[in-house]
This record gives sequence, C-alpha cells and structure tokens, in this order.
Amino acid sequence: MSDFAEESAIGRVYDMRLMRRLWPYLAPHKRLLLVSLALIPVRMVIQLVPPLLFGMGVAYMLGVEPSPAVARLLPWLSSLPGEPLLWTAVLLLGVTLAAALVEFVRGMVTYVMGQRAMFDLRDTLFAHVQRLPMRFFDSYPVGRLVTRLTNDVETLSEMFTGGIVALVADLLAIVAIAIVLFTLDVQLALISMAVIPVLAIAAVMFRWKVREAFREVRVKIARINAHLQETISGMKEVQLFAREQRNLREFDTINREHREAWFKSIRYDSLLSSLIEYGTTLTSALIFWRGAALLGYETLGIDVLFVFIEYMRRFFQPLQDLSARYSVMQSSMASLERIFELLDTPTESKDAIPPIGDAWRGGGEVIFDDVSFAYDRDPVLQHVSLRVAPGEHVAIVGHTGSGKTTLLKLLARMYDPQSGDIRIDGISVRDLPREQLRSRLAFVLQDVFLFGGSLEYNIALGRDDLSREQIDAAIAAARADTVLARLPDGLAQQVRERGLNFSGGERQLLSFARALVRSPDILLLDEATSSVDTETEARIQAALTELLRGKTAIVVAHRLSTIQDADRIYVMHQGQLREQGTHEELLAARGLYWRLYQLQHAAQERAA
Repeated sequence: MSDFAEESAIGRVYDMRLMRRLWPYLAPHKRLLLVSLALIPVRMVIQLVPPLLFGMGVAYMLGVEPSPAVARLLPWLSSLPGEPLLWTAVLLLGVTLAAALVEFVRGMVTYVMGQRAMFDLRDTLFAHVQRLPMRFFDSYPVGRLVTRLTNDVETLSEMFTGGIVALVADLLAIVAIAIVLFTLDVQLALISMAVIPVLAIAAVMFRWKVREAFREVRVKIARINAHLQETISGMKEVQLFAREQRNLREFDTINREHREAWFKSIRYDSLLSSLIEYGTTLTSALIFWRGAALLGYETLGIDVLFVFIEYMRRFFQPLQDLSARYSVMQSSMASLERIFELLDTPTESKDAIPPIGDAWRGGGEVIFDDVSFAYDRDPVLQHVSLRVAPGEHVAIVGHTGSGKTTLLKLLARMYDPQSGDIRIDGISVRDLPREQLRSRLAFVLQDVFLFGGSLEYNIALGRDDLSREQIDAAIAAARADTVLARLPDGLAQQVRERGLNFSGGERQLLSFARALVRSPDILLLDEATSSVDTETEARIQAALTELLRGKTAIVVAHRLSTIQDADRIYVMHQGQLREQGTHEELLAARGLYWRLYQLQHAAQERAA
C-alpha cells in the first residue's frame, strides 16, 4: 500500500475486533469507565426534568393548574408548601446546577480515563518502535511513523471524549425523550416524530457522502505533510538551487486541493445541520398547529405544548452533532487499525534468548562463516568467510556498494544473514541477546547523530554508571578536548537539533569519545575519519594506535592511507571477498587493492 493509499483508508464507525484489542489499555482504568457510564443515565434523568418544570411554570404564570399529563410526571411538586411558581423556579435552578455538575464530573472522568489509556498505549508504541529491526526503518517513512505515535493516538483520545461515550449518551437521551413524549400525549408525539424518517434518510445519505469527503481530506493532508517534510529536510538544496518559487507553486496547488476537500466536507456538514434546524422548526410548527386544535380537550394544556417544544429541541440536538460524532468514531477506528498494524510488526525481541552470563568475556575473536545477505532481492554479500583474531586490527576496503558496511551491521545483528553464521569467541550471534551482544561492541559511524541535551549526555548516552573522570579520559583519548576548549559551558553545552552547532569533524571526534567511553572489546569504525581534516586525522590515528592495543578493531575505509598499518586488509568486490593480506602483500599482488591504491594515489597527486 502506498503512503497516500494508507492514509486514505477509512475505518468502520465501530469495530468490535479493534475495541477488544484496545481493552487491555482500558482495563486498568475500568473504574473510571464505569463511573463515566454510570453518570450517563443520571445525566439523562436530570436533563428530562427542566422541560417539565418549564411547562409547569408556564401554567402557574397563566394562573391555571398544570395539565394532568405533566403533573403526574412530577407529582410531588404540587405538594410542596408555599408558592408553586417559586418552587418551580428554585427547582429549575437546582436541577440546572446539578446537570452542570454531573456533566463536569463525567467530562473530567472521561478525559482522565482516555488520557491515561492513551499514555499507556503511547508508551507501548514507543517501546515497540525501539525494538523494531532496521529492515523495518529502511522502508517505513519517518513522517508516517511519527504520525502513528502522535496524531493517531490523539485521535483515539477524542473517541472517549467526543465519540463513543457521547454517542451512547445521545442515543439514550433520544430514547428517553421519545418515551416521555408518548407518555404525555400519543397523538401529539406521533405528529412530533413525523419528520424523523426524512431526517433518518438524510443522515444515511450524509454518512456516505461525508465518508468520501473525509477520505479525500486525509489524502490531501498526507500530501501536504509529505511535501513539507521533503522541503524542510532538503532546505539547503532548495535555497542553493533557487527552487523557492517552484516549491511554493507546488505547495499552493496541494494546499488548494486540501482546502477544496475541506469545503466539500463542510458543505455536507452544513447541509445536514440546516436540514435538522429546519426539521426542528417544522416540528415546532406542527406541534403548535395540532396543539391549537386539541387545546382544552382531555388532558392537553398550554404547558404540554411548551414541554413538547422543549423536548423536541433536545431531541434534535444529538442529530446536530452527528457529523462530529461520526467523523470522530470513523477516524478513531482507522487510527486504531493502523496503530495495531504497527504493533503487530515483529520486533527484535521475538527470539527471547536468555543471557549466557558474565563469564562471556573472551578476547574478541570474530568469524564470518560463509555469510550471504540481501536487503531485498539483489544479493549484497555472497559466501563471505573471514576471521579477525582477538586483539587484531583489520580493515575492509572496496568500491561503493561492495558490502563493507553491511558486514558491520550483520555483526551487530542490525540484520540477520540469509545463510551462513557469524561468531564472536565461538558463539553465534544468533544465540546472543542483542543487548548483551551490543554491550561488547562500539560503533563509530560516518554520519554522526547527536541527540538533544547536553554534550555530556551525548557522550555517556544516559549511562549513570560512568564517572566524570571516565568521560574526561575518553574525550582526551579521542582528542575531542579541542572541541570542549571553544565551548563556554564545556560538557554542559546544549546540543542543537541534529548537532548543527558542531562541525562535521567535531561531531566525528565526539563519536570517538562516545565509543571509547564504553570500553568495548570490539571496535567498529565505518569511514570514521572521513569528516576530519588531515591534522585531526593524524592525531586520531596516533591515539587509536595506543587505544586499540589489546582490542579487536574492524575498520571500513575508503582512504587507503588511513589503514596501511592494519594487521590485515580484506578487499571486497561486488559482495565477495576477493583479496586479503597486509598493505605490502596486497600491493605486491598487483590486484584489486593495488588498482584502488593507484587510483587514490593518482587523485591525490592531481589534487596536489
């Protein structure tokens, strides 16, 4: 399913299967749910009283006794001592205040329950996303993933406050009002309900029309989000290539389409609202017309007419809210379905392998045994076998796309090979919990990512067991103390988004400190010095020579000048291991490595 096709998917108004899956998040707060549901009939009963009091008050003001039909619904009012009209006014005020209090409590309980449930669901989603395999992030857009954790969860919270609970309350109110009307006068009640079939047909037609309009709105807003994300992410290219006006025209077109889609939705909503308003007025006219003919006969009095009109106004009010209720429930079901699709994605923790104990602290031997791997269908690695001895410093070189970085990702179990095995100190990485495996590794990547927060946090990555002395030692060993020297707040310096207040070379030095503070057994470097100037690179190489003593190190490099001192160099070509040996041995063989070296040497001479 395409990005926009998924956003256009519209759920049912109510899906029992999805609600059953949602129940575990509601169950811990079921007391709040029960209180909210229990208050619905209380609210309904309280709301039924004011129209009756209003009708009796009209009768008292006219100096006549209330109609028997109205009086028998509130028989105790006439027995109260004193002025009946005064009691009617006092009771009307008291009931109105009680209704407001009940509504306040019900709203608060519903909001608290919804927010607590969504808090638990959002926590579950976030924890789940952190355990998803890297293959998932290769194909799932980041913007859509953020939408799942924010907008979709927030839409669900609206279901509790303006959706299912309010819908149940409205339906009960409609039924209760209808019962009271038929209790008062059957003939007048039938006349009052005359327009209901017409409105029911209009509501069904509205349901289908607004469904299509709502789907179109979702597609258009998804396109706006995609365009915004692409433009903002590539703002540097936009400005450098003077694409501002072109991008503005494209956005203007998409934005206009979104506006027109909303206009269509608003048009249907307004049409239904005006139709219901007309139905309310028409019903009042019918009540006056028929009531005037029946007035004075049997039990029908002027107070009954006022009671009918007030009840019918309350009867049509839920229908006025149909558009909002329907949209909230439909979008909530669609959001809930997408959330559970994300939660159904298998995570890395499915293997549930128990740790093998703290005794697993070997020398750091790494073996790739006949490993083959493909991201999709095209093979990236084909039957690769190599060995890195404990404490050995090896390098992996080759053309772009030859599979160098993929070897490091497989070692860290960011992916699993389709065939073959990878072992560390004789134990297959498949038999190790990922957390325990990665605790022995430290990555230094080409593209360094810095988190928001202090510089100290970015180096320690939140580990509380690291002392300030250990952090300072790692910074000094990585030669990152030159970075700290220019910062007024030192390690307390706040990192801006994506670390934009640091240069590429500075971020690379900080990533070295981040890796070294872990005291890893195996150090993995992927183009680790590509963003560093020659002087800084020389200092890092000198530091690494001492720091890597006794540790296993695997270095992926394009610049062959940085790995000439490696104990062994592996040459990859088109996913296969083609050569191996020391720098001198590979030059003497005059093969792939020799050709790579000659190309780089010639390029350096031309640059000089």
